[in-house]
Amino acid sequence: MKLVNRHVDKYGKGHVTLRPEDDEDMWHLYNLIQVGDHVRAPAIRRVQNVSATGSSESHRVRLNLTLAVTRQTSTAGLSISGRVVSENPHVRMGAFHTLDIEANRDVRIEKNEGGWDSIARARVEESCVPGRGAEVAAVVCGEGTAVFCLLSQNMTVILQRLEVPIPRKIAANSSVHEKGLQRFYSQLYTSFLRLIPYSNPSIKAIVIASPGWVRDTVFDYLMSEANRAGNKALLSVRSKFIKVHVTSPHVHSLVEVLKSPETVSQLKETKFAREGIMLDRFFKMLGSDEMRAWYGPDHVMLAADRGAVGTLLISDELFRASDPAVRKKYVNLVEDVRQKGAEVLMFSSMHESGQQLNQLTGIAAILTFPLDVEVVEAEEREAKEEQERKKREEAGEEHPEQS
Repeated sequence: MKLVNRHVDKYGKGHVTLRPEDDEDMWHLYNLIQVGDHVRAPAIRRVQNVSATGSSESHRVRLNLTLAVTRQTSTAGLSISGRVVSENPHVRMGAFHTLDIEANRDVRIEKNEGGWDSIARARVEESCVPGRGAEVAAVVCGEGTAVFCLLSQNMTVILQRLEVPIPRKIAANSSVHEKGLQRFYSQLYTSFLRLIPYSNPSIKAIVIASPGWVRDTVFDYLMSEANRAGNKALLSVRSKFIKVHVTSPHVHSLVEVLKSPETVSQLKETKFAREGIMLDRFFKMLGSDEMRAWYGPDHVMLAADRGAVGTLLISDELFRASDPAVRKKYVNLVEDVRQKGAEVLMFSSMHESGQQLNQLTGIAAILTFPLDVEVVEAEEREAKEEQERKKREEAGEEHPEQS
């Protein structure tokens, strides 16, 4: 992402113009744009001209439109829907329109006071870091199946799913089974060369993961074929390969990959590896030390009030709330725990670890000291009742009953 220009005042009001370059940039824009923002971007509109004789002709024109956002979707690219709020010779004010955001075309995002909060500003800074991109390539394998993925700081991109039927191995048709395996390995090798940017310096690791010993066979086949074909580029990155055991040959096993000792030692500096480690630590605490593992918005807020949060795990999905007050609540929470010295890990819901956290309300905390949820809730109730009692007493003093 390129930062074209920015003008934001101290109250969080203003505009930022960005130029997205890839799918991950689209994901950043999806998280930056909120309902009510004004977004200006190029659009194509069909215009109909009617002549004096009554005949009509239509043609498509490219123009810049500014919309007050009412909805956005990111299923295939990024689409912004809303009503036109700036005058245009081809589109009337108030008309409903949808902008399909395109790579390498500027997008201007304007927010009202408080809109450019600390979370939004941090995302702009993060998205514009030079050289950011995929850091891990992964192939999750089973017998006859393979999923090719690229992992960046904020996304897991599934490049291809490969399925090759392999006949069962029995004495009568062992040769058929071997032919099926060879066909699978051959297709996997071809797909690997086409999909995985193994010679790219930004790729820190290439993970081959599987249940059983499939990963070893796949790695040996890749290296032997590279040696046979004289593929020096692939042979030169042999040290980047990591073989990891996982419980199932599916994409969700990437969570296991990121917390494995082999991966951790090589990727300890990456953001998503740290997230995988801490999420695993949280789940282990939930089973063995539950007074230091709290989750859910209300409980985490209570722990934060007591200064007990050591690590906050929070999903970016919570900051896409349609209600600005809800978003502000989470922004204040993040700022509060950071000021108290806690670590904040912002999970992307485009990673498997973020999806796991979303299943657990999207927010969790590892506490620095144990707290009993029931005791804390009881203390809160007592404090609230005491406040209400004092309010009633003060109200009684201000409005004494007439005798």
